[in-house]
Amino acid sequence: MIVSRPSDAFQPGELLNNTYRIEELLGRGGTSDVYKARSEISGRLVALKVLKSEFSGNDDYLVLLTREEEIREVRHDAVVRYSENHRTQDGHVYLLMDYVEGPGLDRKLKQGPMSAEDLLVVCRRVAEGLEAAHRRNIVHRDLSPDNIILRGGDPAQAVIIDFGIAKDTNPGAQTIVGNEFAGKYAYAAPEQLNGQTDARSDIYSLGALLLANYRGAAPEIGKNPMEVVRKKGEPLDTDGVPEPLKTLIERMTDPVPAKRFQSAADVLEYLRAPDQTGDTVEDDPDATVIVPPPRKVEPSEPPAAAPARSISPAPKRKSRGGVMAMLAALVLVLGGIGGYVFGAFDGLMGPAYPPADPFSLIVEKPGTSPASAVGYVPDDGMQAALDRMMAGLSGTAELTLASGAIEDDWSTDVLTVLDHLEPLDKWRVVMNGDKARVSGTTSDPALHDRVMAAFSAGLPGGLDGEVDIELQPVFLATEAVTSVLDELADCGALALPGATSVGFGPQNNVVVTGKVAETATRITLFDTLRDLAGDRDVVLDVEVLNPTLCLIESHLPDAPPGGIGVDYIVGDRNAPNPSGRFFVGENPVIDVVLPANMTDGYLTVSILDVSGNVFHLLPNLNRQDNSIAALRQGRDGEVSVRVAYGLDEAAQNGRLAFRVDDSTLGKSKVIVLHSAQPLFDGLRPTSESAVGYARALQDNFEADHNSILSLDSRLLETARP
Repeated sequence: MIVSRPSDAFQPGELLNNTYRIEELLGRGGTSDVYKARSEISGRLVALKVLKSEFSGNDDYLVLLTREEEIREVRHDAVVRYSENHRTQDGHVYLLMDYVEGPGLDRKLKQGPMSAEDLLVVCRRVAEGLEAAHRRNIVHRDLSPDNIILRGGDPAQAVIIDFGIAKDTNPGAQTIVGNEFAGKYAYAAPEQLNGQTDARSDIYSLGALLLANYRGAAPEIGKNPMEVVRKKGEPLDTDGVPEPLKTLIERMTDPVPAKRFQSAADVLEYLRAPDQTGDTVEDDPDATVIVPPPRKVEPSEPPAAAPARSISPAPKRKSRGGVMAMLAALVLVLGGIGGYVFGAFDGLMGPAYPPADPFSLIVEKPGTSPASAVGYVPDDGMQAALDRMMAGLSGTAELTLASGAIEDDWSTDVLTVLDHLEPLDKWRVVMNGDKARVSGTTSDPALHDRVMAAFSAGLPGGLDGEVDIELQPVFLATEAVTSVLDELADCGALALPGATSVGFGPQNNVVVTGKVAETATRITLFDTLRDLAGDRDVVLDVEVLNPTLCLIESHLPDAPPGGIGVDYIVGDRNAPNPSGRFFVGENPVIDVVLPANMTDGYLTVSILDVSGNVFHLLPNLNRQDNSIAALRQGRDGEVSVRVAYGLDEAAQNGRLAFRVDDSTLGKSKVIVLHSAQPLFDGLRPTSESAVGYARALQDNFEADHNSILSLDSRLLETARP
């Protein structure tokens, strides 16, 4: 079992939405964690996939989670059943799914090779699940050993999980999530490196993981991007794999999608009759053709007699001329072959390079990291041009000469595109054959217009694709940011401590401070500013309260802090609680810490709870003297004053004590006021409306600005365990 950490979204024993009790953490990923939980209503075990808090407001990841939720329409025992997405009160987003008990194929991989018989059973089961998903146009895109669980350890009960592709950045997983590619290098199909994915990509991944589990080791993928691209263009090594698994894997993992099994149904058809391997691809130039041997002529079957004709002796000179002509032709043929082999005709025909399919190339200048060119080029002239370009940009080039299905002027056209892009701040070109995706950014309006004009008629030559050049101003205007803050502020004004008169420069972070009423506000604020800030980091130093506390905040007097501390203790255990978070059933004990220089005046302490009520801790009917002198009791220096007591102590002295119940959970606030004179004539009731009390404080402050010397506060949060 994975050990829980205090920073985890949920803790064992915690109850979500009054229904699901967390039992344990099953796994951690880069963007989400998975928990085992049990329904308090039905007793059914479930798995909860929870987005980490930093991604719960990110639309990209929410879309991925929503896509995964859509798998609930697929009803098959080999596909994990999903229910729906939920959001907790504090903003955590989780996806509910069936809990599948059993080892994953990743664990089996670590344990060593699996038998071919078991893997054929796994293949049949997973292919049936894929067929059901593909029928609804749902492609997994990340099929790998850790996404297949054997229920009860039974290969015939394999279950596909995790259709979201937003999960794993654990060491060694090598998962990439982005616009260009999603999947694991070791098991991803070659076309996924170029952003192309369909049902055949899942077929490839299934074949690759079958081979990995047979060998007990993941496929070798290379140590750099160029090696990955090269290896993905090669067939997988199936030496030593027994039939029919060997042919099955080869037919599933051909680097060329058109030469693979074209569907999960094709895989199942092969598994039903592996000895009848009828070709699914027509006119395969690499196919082995077996022809019957020539018929042996038996002695009893003499050759048919040639037709009778008259034969005249031929002149010797004519015969010698025919022989000489044949020899001359043979010399020419052999010379031509030798010249071709040794490159004598390269100047006329061009050298013959090995084919690459897909013919891919990625050239980019990211702006914050070195430029790079990775992929295939059709001639050494383009290779040299890109080498020079990367050297000028202090970048790297990992290029391979290859032939491919591209236009004759492909090199010239691609270099023309790069010439137009080179002056931009950032740019990227992704080529897949003649298809191109071109993007870039600049802060120069004239340059932006010039580059867009260059592509106004489309990409040059035979290239086809989209061009997206974004204009980003050098400075982000402060007014643009403050207008967002003003629009979204729901708990008092939000501040920009780093703002200048000219705005935010390219390297300036956008830092926001203040309070908001809900987590949803913080999420919206972050997403809106992120879209506005470009490459700048957005830092929200924002405290999330709740609507009730924010309403109170708007009525509190504007007094400076006085350095008074608030300490929390769990009364049941007499243990310090620096987090300020108390669970149902616990007894919060509260101490107010007076600084050494605070020796006169009066102290007023209240707690404003989430329900909108205020409880007066000091003064109250049981403790009416709230002067600093009385509270110090002759003690010098820093003095701790208890204002909320443990249950046992309160039973003896009649002071206030609390126990957390589940009726008012959330955030409350302890307010500590230091005043020169008692704030009110007489005592306030022990509890009252928080808004009414805040207005009374405000009226007092407006009548006498010197009445309140300081205001200090600290949050106290109550929750279910």
